[in-house]
Amino acid sequence: MNQIKLIVGLANPGVEYALTRHNAGAWYVSLLAERHGTSFQEERKFFGRIGRLTLPGHDVRLLIPGTFMNLSGQSVAAVATFYRILPEEILVAHDELDLPPGCVKLKSGGGNGGHNGLKDIQHKLAKNSSFHRLRIGTGHPGDSGKVTGFVLSKPASREKNLIDQAITEAIACTDLLLLEGIIKAMNRLHTFKAQE
Repeated sequence: MNQIKLIVGLANPGVEYALTRHNAGAWYVSLLAERHGTSFQEERKFFGRIGRLTLPGHDVRLLIPGTFMNLSGQSVAAVATFYRILPEEILVAHDELDLPPGCVKLKSGGGNGGHNGLKDIQHKLAKNSSFHRLRIGTGHPGDSGKVTGFVLSKPASREKNLIDQAITEAIACTDLLLLEGIIKAMNRLHTFKAQE
């Protein structure tokens, strides 16, 4: 596996979206930055907020796009082009309808599952979907017609607690991913069970 050089947390900008399910990727990247004592700078040329994480032998950019979700690729492509980062060196964290709250999975490549953020990143990276994903489970409303309202609303406190536990575990597994590789990180992350 190529070394991860860019970790992206997908989100919609603005305080009205900050606590909604669709911003789970940004929750993860924000906490990752906090745990490593780093902060974000607003960068107009990158259409978002960027930070930097330094681990032994690793220099990783952190990005929270400032665009709306369906334009996430604009921000990701700008950073990847500027720093000459390949798609397979990118990890994108996002909310995942197909996983329950409290569940989080790593995945390499694949489709976009109808996720507008992933769709735009694939499009802007010249249809190259070989980037890695950190899929943060939010659950599904049970009806495809209710998905938009569901991802743009706040999870109930019970669900938020489960999501927060999963994100905390994902932070620990990110260090493992960067220092020891994706297989070790997957082995730990995919056996994690959040406590009610």
